[in-house]
Amino acid sequence: MNRRFLCNILAAVCCVSAFAQSGTNSPYSQYGLGVLSDQSQGFSRGMNGVGLALRKGNIVNTLNPASYSAIDSLTMIFDVGLSGQLTNFKEGNASINAKNADFEYAVGCFRLVRNVGVSFGVLPLTNVGYSYSSSTLLADNRGTITETYSGSGGLHQMFVGAGWRIFKPLSLGFNAQYVWGDYERSIVSSTGTDINSLKKVYSASVKTYHFDLGLQWQQAINKHDDIVLGATVGLGHKLGADPECMIINTNSLTSTPDTTQFAISNGLSLPMTYGVGLAWNHKNSLLVDVDATLQQWGSVDYPSYEAGDYVLKSGLLKDNYKVNLGADYVPDPMSRSFLQRVHYRLGAGYATPYYKINGQDGPKEISVSAGFGIPLQNGWNSRGNMRPVLNVSAQWVHASATDLITENMFRINIGLTFNERWFAKWKVD
Repeated sequence: MNRRFLCNILAAVCCVSAFAQSGTNSPYSQYGLGVLSDQSQGFSRGMNGVGLALRKGNIVNTLNPASYSAIDSLTMIFDVGLSGQLTNFKEGNASINAKNADFEYAVGCFRLVRNVGVSFGVLPLTNVGYSYSSSTLLADNRGTITETYSGSGGLHQMFVGAGWRIFKPLSLGFNAQYVWGDYERSIVSSTGTDINSLKKVYSASVKTYHFDLGLQWQQAINKHDDIVLGATVGLGHKLGADPECMIINTNSLTSTPDTTQFAISNGLSLPMTYGVGLAWNHKNSLLVDVDATLQQWGSVDYPSYEAGDYVLKSGLLKDNYKVNLGADYVPDPMSRSFLQRVHYRLGAGYATPYYKINGQDGPKEISVSAGFGIPLQNGWNSRGNMRPVLNVSAQWVHASATDLITENMFRINIGLTFNERWFAKWKVD
């Protein structure tokens, strides 16, 4: 057991290193804190990331920490996941493809004492990663000016959380996160003429905390059906980071740079976040879950270079909403037939942007997903819901807005849930 625990910790450490990689190619990651990462794990990826009302004893569900209290008392669960994606970017008649892969998360969960479960792990929070350029003809046949845009980085979180079933229907929980990461974005304007080149570099480094609170109420309807109501609150606060802006004006004749640097004390924030979900479970065979989430980015000021100064400005970000619907169906989890034990999943979702581009709302997203949960045999658990599971899912995301770049992304998610009977008491005859 100790060797397995050390292996799990090593896997989590490897994930921390892997998170240094960017998980996006989107030019929209140049706005706000970057592209917001999917916080769900393998079980719910095929259901398009639902989980606020998801309550099962054989999975890790970090979307609502109240769910940790449902963990089976005999097992230690560890879940790791990675993804690969192909994205098509289209603007007018121009189109280009990009691809990338990312080692996304490593999480674990176990029963601490009766009615109390504990979870831990590492997850992505935001991603920044893009590189593109545009050229404009200068007046009087003076050539062209080329602007090159690039950025990299993102924020990540290491967390520990707990869920407590206070009495049979009601569970409460929390996640306490250490958030860290940095980003750098640059805009370089250059020509082959006597015009000076100009470079703007925006950067920040974050090391802070974050708290999420969760609630779940599970109610039996009859012998075969129950419903779960879930709710979460993410506490908004300042990130303690001092974003910087550096302007470098290089003389085209002497190649002498003139550098001006700005910084804003404690200039980045996370918003208050609210979520509510409702799930219906029928005979532990069919599960349907719907989630709705609001993030109040509209109340957050964001740094902007305005009229020769770097200041916090309101109106650059906006409240965003997300709605997801997902279903999971397993014909008979106790069957000896392999196909009867496979989980079949579908999901769909809609999300609004949290940033504006030149005063216009960013692209809205629609998404659909499908996946499988494939049970794996091992020597410890050969029957029931305690098998390790290979979760494989595919997701298509379409992001578009008037006169902006259209994105079509196809993503493959692969997750492996280890479910070990660490706490069983063995008898020797």
